[in-house]
Amino acid sequence: MTTRLRRSMDESIREGLSWNERWLGPDKGLICCWERGRQIRIEDPNRTARAENGELPVGNWRGGVERKLKDQKKPKLGTLQYLATWQGMRGEDLDIELQGERTIVCTKTGQGVVFSARYRKMKNNK
Repeated sequence: MTTRLRRSMDESIREGLSWNERWLGPDKGLICCWERGRQIRIEDPNRTARAENGELPVGNWRGGVERKLKDQKKPKLGTLQYLATWQGMRGEDLDIELQGERTIVCTKTGQGVVFSARYRKMKNNK
């Protein structure tokens, strides 16, 4: 099993896939999230600019930051789906380590977020 998922910005956004093909394939929907980020890049230039500046704007997946947490003993947790979407919004190739963790500090709030496959919930499904 591969531990790293990569996809180039040079590749076209896939079309005509079923829900199962998008979400239940070997990538577990990460390519779909990244492609959605690429679409957001076109649709929402303000949000795109924030992501390009290193901010973690709030989205559909856990990982976005509105403000710094008061309790700094526990890190904020984020999903790989958020990370994939964020990479797409920034115009980056998809490049995610599936077994590890990646920490990103939001440039606006200074809040660190740990992205890992262990956290798979949408922000509204607490």
